[in-house]
Amino acid sequence: MDLNLNGKVALVVASSQGLGKAIATQLAKEGAQVMITSRNLEKLQSVQAELREEHHCEVKFHVADITKPEDIKTLVEKTREVFGKIDILVNNAGGPPGGTFEQLSDEEWENAFQLNLFSYVRMIREVLPDLKKSGGKIINIASTSIKQPITGLILSNTFRLGIVGMTKTLAEELGPYNILINTVAPGRIATDRVDYLDQLNANNRNVSKEVIVGEAISAIPLGRYGTPEEFANVVTFLASDVNTYITGSSILIDGGMVKAL
Repeated sequence: MDLNLNGKVALVVASSQGLGKAIATQLAKEGAQVMITSRNLEKLQSVQAELREEHHCEVKFHVADITKPEDIKTLVEKTREVFGKIDILVNNAGGPPGGTFEQLSDEEWENAFQLNLFSYVRMIREVLPDLKKSGGKIINIASTSIKQPITGLILSNTFRLGIVGMTKTLAEELGPYNILINTVAPGRIATDRVDYLDQLNANNRNVSKEVIVGEAISAIPLGRYGTPEEFANVVTFLASDVNTYITGSSILIDGGMVKAL
């Protein structure tokens, strides 16, 4: 199946590692021109070199802190300057810290809001002029907490749902421009973030991380953690021209872990 991504320009946020890197890699392998970004220059340089050497993909990068509105504006302007347009936005951000309601400070709540919700708002606002010209795709990366709250992650449980509400609303508002927008929620995907959560859970329960991983796997019908590549394949489909009628949806990629309807 031809995804018709040749010549498309994708801006993938938080893409120097983990899910963001996997998404950027898959989009580039399918022929898209990709701008990657994070706060870490060395990691961005490494990803660019890897994609050039292993997959012969031309990927550009720009360092940005997406909690800063001026950095977001500059990132979008730089993408336009380099590629001439933007067709696809993949909103992504590192997960907020764990903790219970009584453990978290005002500052931690504010930081999570800026990173995990408001950065998505600002990114969409900045790329809309490009997407309105000929339609486009927006994919908002969230978490399975949008369907089933995760114990000890009240910040994620709160702000990820805000992403879903915004996505559903924008599907209606942006539909007349042929802009399709969806939320994609990873479950237990083998990334550094999931490893951190497993270790955090192990520490809280005073057990080994292996115990936590074993319990998690036993709750997944497919019996394993997913790979970043499996996650990226779904995002790439949603970002492609093959997707012409899916918008406003929340799609879980979790191996059947979440039991909520």
